[in-house]
Amino acid sequence: MVNENYDQMGQDIFKNVGGEENVDKVIHCMTRVRLTLKDEDKADIEKLKAIPGVLGVVEDETLQVVVGPGKVNKVAQSMVDSVGVKLGETFPQAQNTQPDNANLQNQTNQNKAAAKQKYNKPNKFKSILKSLANIFVPMIPALVGAGIVAGIASIFQNLVTAGTLTGDNITQFVTVLNVIKNGLFAYLAIYTGINAASEFGATPALGGTVGAVTLLSGVTPDTPIQNLFNGQDLAAGQGGIIGVIFAVWILSLVEKRLHKWVPDAVDIIVTPTLSLLAIGLATIYIIMPVAGVVSDGLLQFINVVLNIGGPVAGFVLGALFLPMVMLGLHQILIPIHLEMINQMGSTPLLPILAMSGAGQVGAAFALWLYFRHSKQQAELVQNIKGALPVGLLGVGEPLIYAVTLPLGRPFITACIGGGIGGAVIGMLGHVGAIAVGPSGWALIPLIANHKVVYYLIGLAAGYVGGFICTYFFGIPKDMKKAATEEVTAPAATNETPAVAETKPFTTELTAPVNGHLIALADVPDDVFSAGMMGEGVAIEPSDGHVVSPIAGTIQAVFPTKHAIGIIGDNNEEILIHMGLDTVSLQGQGFETLVEAGQTVKAGDPLTNMDLNVIKEAGYATVIPILVTNSADFASVTDVPAQDVQIGNTIITIKS
Repeated sequence: MVNENYDQMGQDIFKNVGGEENVDKVIHCMTRVRLTLKDEDKADIEKLKAIPGVLGVVEDETLQVVVGPGKVNKVAQSMVDSVGVKLGETFPQAQNTQPDNANLQNQTNQNKAAAKQKYNKPNKFKSILKSLANIFVPMIPALVGAGIVAGIASIFQNLVTAGTLTGDNITQFVTVLNVIKNGLFAYLAIYTGINAASEFGATPALGGTVGAVTLLSGVTPDTPIQNLFNGQDLAAGQGGIIGVIFAVWILSLVEKRLHKWVPDAVDIIVTPTLSLLAIGLATIYIIMPVAGVVSDGLLQFINVVLNIGGPVAGFVLGALFLPMVMLGLHQILIPIHLEMINQMGSTPLLPILAMSGAGQVGAAFALWLYFRHSKQQAELVQNIKGALPVGLLGVGEPLIYAVTLPLGRPFITACIGGGIGGAVIGMLGHVGAIAVGPSGWALIPLIANHKVVYYLIGLAAGYVGGFICTYFFGIPKDMKKAATEEVTAPAATNETPAVAETKPFTTELTAPVNGHLIALADVPDDVFSAGMMGEGVAIEPSDGHVVSPIAGTIQAVFPTKHAIGIIGDNNEEILIHMGLDTVSLQGQGFETLVEAGQTVKAGDPLTNMDLNVIKEAGYATVIPILVTNSADFASVTDVPAQDVQIGNTIITIKS
């Protein structure tokens, strides 16, 4: 049953990542609480997964605890409120008073991390894509909400422009919707600057200010700022979102260096002033002008392509428009559209460029179809669900920044899909728009000369092209491999054919020790009694001979010998924890008889416990026996409290 006590869930998360003192900051996205930890080895992944309401855990550059949409903001807010900071703020430094009560899973996680470090060499390109995702993922709810509002406003505006709807009330309604939409999109550079600063380690307010610089507030036609490279006037937004991210990255380097050089007494004054002055000037006189030079060259290229005409021009323009949007260069096309409308009555360029959004939609649908059942990609699937309706309405930012661009290859295949749609429009010809407006379905009312069918054919070609290119060629290999392993993991662990996973089975766990069986809820330890590690039972042993309760493979033997993990033949993950808090004995009183990787049968000896040594040290000898992946099975049933002997059934697992 899902736990709706968000305060308790937040505290449970803190407890199982090493406490508040082990957390640097907390943020959240649509489905996950994201924690930046000081010591990742203190995070107990299995305990986190066992928290009621937690759907899964992803280990990445940040630890991501999946709690689902609708709950995540409440849980994350509760966590930062209990510490007295805001979301994304660094936690105050605290003395770590929590004892080092590491357990078996911690050791497993350490080994896993070491393997990742050894075999997964860092990839700079992937790091860049990951940073892009970290910048834009927190904005997804706003991008989706504002995008839908923008799509609705576009439909009504285009209907008004086409003469289908009239009236001051409709115009007023569209104006109000645009004001709401512009609350995000007019200042997207500022929000991007803030998030980029958080990602790169700069001051978020300074990052937002750098983003605002690109808006050229205060610049008027009478007081322009000239491009140093060509003498033309700079345009607000020149350089685009990518320019903002690059500028903030430079800001982070400058600010960190200044913090080292500037004396503490004047750091609060000198560092932000010099950082803003240096990066502001660089943005205005270098980054934005460079984008202007690029835009001039691109404009000449577009004119050449338009002269070529036909499907070749359609493909090139449809494929290149998304990169233009990212660089803020698409604004240079507006004069071209307007001039075409003045001379020809419509612009044939806009329907072609609109196909880029169709490629995005097709690519996103391919990703959704491929990963719709993947637990590891649950957040990606949620992002696609939110961004697809917006993309259909012609607002592409959520799909670009939250789905395809962070993954790399899908962005390229989406561009190719847009090129295919553009080629179809170019081949059909004579498809124009009577006014400049958003793309997608929202552009339909503006299609001139009764060519709506041609436009819809182009959209369909873009959808299909983006889908096919992405599904077969655009999904990154590592994501494919992870998805395949996710489906076949139980079969691979068991070394049996994958089809065996679907066969129903019943597993009986037998008592690993002689003694008195008690309910897990009666164990005097919250971690076990609350079921955070999974369902199971406990035994108060009458002697210290511990054997395997199941046939399988030893997953891990904890260095202090007090806990052993076993993987059963049907992928049952069993933890035998010998005594409570016995990790502090550092192996005294335990004689381990097996090692990791060893195959065992039910009844094979595992450990000899010296009960007298454990009791004299003041520790309880009770032995919890847990099925740590209980949620993977239809039922995990234990027997009532009673005296048991080695070999007696204590737990029944059914698939």
